[in-house]
Amino acid sequence: MAWIDQHCHLPSGVEGRRLADEARAAGVERLITVGTGVEGSSEMIALARGLDGVWATAGVHPHDAKTGIDGLEELLASPEVVAVGECGLDFHYDHSPRRAQVDMFARQIGLAHRHHLPLMIHSRSAWPETFEVLDREGVPERLVFHCFTGGTAELEQCLARGALVSFSGIVTFSSADELREAALMCPLERLLVETDSPYLAPVPHRGKPNRPALLPLVGAAVADVKGLPVEEVETMVWKTSSSFYGLDAV
Repeated sequence: MAWIDQHCHLPSGVEGRRLADEARAAGVERLITVGTGVEGSSEMIALARGLDGVWATAGVHPHDAKTGIDGLEELLASPEVVAVGECGLDFHYDHSPRRAQVDMFARQIGLAHRHHLPLMIHSRSAWPETFEVLDREGVPERLVFHCFTGGTAELEQCLARGALVSFSGIVTFSSADELREAALMCPLERLLVETDSPYLAPVPHRGKPNRPALLPLVGAAVADVKGLPVEEVETMVWKTSSSFYGLDAV
């Protein structure tokens, strides 16, 4: 077994290839590089097309909701695309009007239903509203909350909707006791790990650009919180991620 970074943002071109190679050398055999807008999603698809062990998502981030999602659905037919997203609500920064965020989120939930694809959610400072939109539009069969930053109450709400929950390098931060409580409570078979690179580098690299090769540090931190051997977490994360993204036969 090996690790799967279920959420990263690879740069296009030669640097993206270099980071993918570095990750593989570190035991991270598969990467999901995430689209945050229509143009960016197209770039991620092109990158994944040229790299072994790399797949893409296509979605519009809540920050970019004001730009709309025209052209997004056509990208979902690409064989490299394994999920819709990241999409959702971010009421912390409000880079797009909240009404636009809700509308674009709802429309992308519809795309996940229509194309039978997993949905990758970003939720920040908007937990009640995120759950409200999901419940109204219908929870997709496969759903993951990326870079989970809630506590045990939010975790329970995610699990109640059948979602997977993905933990990032934040789990290594000294200030993240509440998040570690959630990681402890989360059933191992419902848990994924990610870097969200180039953001949120885990300790001892905090403050530096993150990269997929650092994912094993996140996995080791989760294993420590749960009191499990790292190999057990690695094996389950590989199994769960592969099934979730339809990569079992790859």
